[in-house]
Amino acid sequence: MFSRRNRRPKSPDLLKTPDLLKAWESLDAGDVPGALRQVRAAGEEQPLAEVALVVGRAAGSAGFDDLAEACAALVAAPEDAKALYRYGWACIERGVSYLAVPALREALRRSDGSPAVLHELVSAYEDAGRHREAVAELTRFEGSFADWPTRYLLVYNAVMAGDLEVARRQHALLSDPEDARWQGPRDRQNRMLERAADAGRAGTLDAADLRGWQYVIGGTVLGTLSPYGFDAGMTGRYAWLQDTTGQCLRGLLRLRTLLEAAEVPVRSVSLLPDRDSRILGLAAAEVLGLPAEPFAPGRTDTVVVAYDLDGLAAHEDGPDIVRELFERAPGQVLHEHASCWTDPPAITADSVGLLRQSVVAPWGEQLRQGADGGVERGPADGRPEREIAAEIVAADPAGDPGDGEGPADTDAEFAAFATAVRGTWLRGDRARLRSAGPVPSSRFA
Repeated sequence: MFSRRNRRPKSPDLLKTPDLLKAWESLDAGDVPGALRQVRAAGEEQPLAEVALVVGRAAGSAGFDDLAEACAALVAAPEDAKALYRYGWACIERGVSYLAVPALREALRRSDGSPAVLHELVSAYEDAGRHREAVAELTRFEGSFADWPTRYLLVYNAVMAGDLEVARRQHALLSDPEDARWQGPRDRQNRMLERAADAGRAGTLDAADLRGWQYVIGGTVLGTLSPYGFDAGMTGRYAWLQDTTGQCLRGLLRLRTLLEAAEVPVRSVSLLPDRDSRILGLAAAEVLGLPAEPFAPGRTDTVVVAYDLDGLAAHEDGPDIVRELFERAPGQVLHEHASCWTDPPAITADSVGLLRQSVVAPWGEQLRQGADGGVERGPADGRPEREIAAEIVAADPAGDPGDGEGPADTDAEFAAFATAVRGTWLRGDRARLRSAGPVPSSRFA
């Protein structure tokens, strides 16, 4: 996102919309993020030239010359389809896709349905998780679009919107790609729909079936569901989580059930180099009754255990290991305990203990009550890794009863799901998920 530089030009005469004037005032105060929040809150019906004025000033403050230039061009010619398209493209490139949507919609109208503009608009919708709108927009041009990539995008967004009827119908019409670069996406889409068949037999695949849809969109078997706020917007995901050793053990036991149900003959646990993953990996070796050894590229028939893949990526050796894990070695299983669903990791694990927005490991700097009765952050647990791992193995794995609103999430139900999907599990690469999929959850800014 944008950073700050202090510039305080006078509000131009063109800027008349009250909400956008407030955004300009935020820029006067040096508050670029606040200005962008104000623009977003104003909605998508604001005059595009005025929006571009504000965004252009914000982009200039951040040193994003490409976006600033695109904004200036749009201010000068707000009805020009090329200026609208270039502005939308620059917004997507700079990570503010929500700003691109209204401009690209207008560009699409003014360009008589240009495929390039349509694809860019779909990309903006995908970044925002607005898959139903992408499907609606693509469907308008069904009579004239090409299979690659347009019909492919329609199938993908229909799946991500939870509309398997449309996805299957359009997938049946999709020809094999002539361009080799589309073969990988084609194979991923085939696997996605094959997983949907298995997950549909195992569950409901409705708007609350988080485990089922997580499997469809990424091939991940989700171990546990959050027992809090299921019917109040969370639908099985955590927002901020202060983790426990019992929760770690429960995730590992679910992993063991999954491996047994799928009859995966793993022979070792591979330890990743970051401390959090090493602790959990040592505990996993005890739970699974397997030897633990440092991760080695290409090792077969092994369980690679990460506490969270973001922590691995931050390690000095992490980026290379992440790239290595993108393609699965034969018999290799990647388990991630606490996976971020609001900003998914670069690769998608085969097994995930839980989905969270933010997490503090049980041995991290957890919040606690201070001597004065207030809340303070305690020190991290500096004990040896094996000692903490032993504490995980000895913990109570009983699930938190929560508020009683969500599904029971019993061991038997999980085992039945694992058995139902074993034929389509562990296939293909571990491509990053760009969206949370059809199951909505509340998130915190």
